[in-house]
Amino acid sequence: MSHHKIEVSNLHFLYPDGNEAIKDISFTIYHGESVGIIGANGSGKSTLLSLIMGVLFPDKGKVKVGDVTVTKKTLAMIRQRLGMVFQDSDNQLFMTTVFDDVAFGPRNYNMDENEVKIRVDEALEMVGISHLIDRAPFKLSGGEKRAAAIACILSMKPDVLIMDEPTLGLDPKSRRRLINILKGFTHTKIITSHDLDMVFETCDRIIVLKDGKVAASGATLEILTNGELLDKCGLEAPLSLQKCPVCGTLK
Repeated sequence: MSHHKIEVSNLHFLYPDGNEAIKDISFTIYHGESVGIIGANGSGKSTLLSLIMGVLFPDKGKVKVGDVTVTKKTLAMIRQRLGMVFQDSDNQLFMTTVFDDVAFGPRNYNMDENEVKIRVDEALEMVGISHLIDRAPFKLSGGEKRAAAIACILSMKPDVLIMDEPTLGLDPKSRRRLINILKGFTHTKIITSHDLDMVFETCDRIIVLKDGKVAASGATLEILTNGELLDKCGLEAPLSLQKCPVCGTLK
């Protein structure tokens, strides 16, 4: 696993319609960190992830992964280091079996079939769905699809796991399983979500976005117990940090 850090420096991004989605954002994410990026709708979270991944490119500023700046010429190298799980798992599952979906990335890099099988087996075991290896993806539940999508990324052995709204649409049991999976990973993780209870459990540090800017950055507990900051940014404390409406005590 690489010990490269991710550096975002003075990032600006303007959409063609004139919407300035990212305004002079800078931060660094170090090896092994689990960082939550939170903010209200329209704060710039998804745009920021797209800039980190090289789906979009900044008008000013830069993103560096280790010593490599994210550009069109370096995308192949960047995509080997960064793995992103999208909001909609169906966007990542398109083959006839779970095995073939998880094998797609390694095969795309011309690995031999023995190595492909090893990587698929390891990835599926990590997310706990080895028993679904021959299942058709369209027959999976929402939680199983999310686990399979994560396995697709893990089979590529990325240095950094990036997830956009990972608990969106999951039932409580599937959500809990996903949280436990994320807590077990030693990867560097970047997670954007409105599910602040999940962020509280899985992230060491939080970056708060508001109107395309960094409103605050700090330790998870420090940020999520700052009611004034959260209210100013259109957020509220996780339920697990709120007082019980009946007895008035914390969970």
